[in-house]
Formats: sequence, C-alpha cells, structure tokens
Amino acid sequence: MSTTLHVIMDDTALVAAGRGNFLASRVIHRAHNEAGWRLYAPTCALVEADRTHPGTAEHFASMPGVVLLELDTPAALAVAKQDTWSMAHVLHAAEPTPERPSGGVVATMERDRWKGAPVRLLDLNP
Repeated sequence: MSTTLHVIMDDTALVAAGRGNFLASRVIHRAHNEAGWRLYAPTCALVEADRTHPGTAEHFASMPGVVLLELDTPAALAVAKQDTWSMAHVLHAAEPTPERPSGGVVATMERDRWKGAPVRLLDLNP
C-alpha cells in the first residue's frame, strides 16, 4: 500500500503559489523536502495560470520537485471532451494511473468549480 500523496495543482493553485499563498507554498515545500509527497503541474493548467499571472509557467517549470504533465495523447483526448482545457487536464491527471494508483488530490483556490467532479480536493484558502 502506497503512502505517497500526489497533489495536482490546478490553475488557481498555481496562480496562488505565484502570488505567495502560504498554503500553496507549504505544499511546494513538502513536495521538495518530504518523502511521500509528489507535486504535479498539468501543462494546460500552467498555460491558463500564466495567462492570469505572467511568469507562473516559467517559475514552475524551473522547480526541480514539480512534475510537469505533458499533453500526451490520452490527455489530449480527455481535454477534447471538456469545455476548458485547464480543468480537463487537471481532472485527467487526477485519475488513477499505474504511477498514482489512488489518483491525485487537486489543489485549488476555487473549491466550487470542482463541485460534482470525481476528485478529492485540497483547498488552499486560509
């Protein structure tokens, strides 16, 4: 049984981190320094975050402890079925995979946007 926590940052969490949100910073710190914590930034969420807060994508791309999730074929097919690329890519990334058997937890600043979605949430609001 795996005790690894896989945290998928949505665009709102990425922007919050770029603006110095304390809870987002703690998640990043844990992913860099503690065993059992993994942090992911889906490419589509990075693009949306960078549109909101320029420089966010470059900042996260330079972090050694952040896994950038590319828009591969399965992700592209999932994104094509949704209204927004960012949320669709995050939702796809949070699904169980061989590397993440229990799936991922979505870190967000906007809990309500995920209402009804089959994901576990980590609310970064104080």
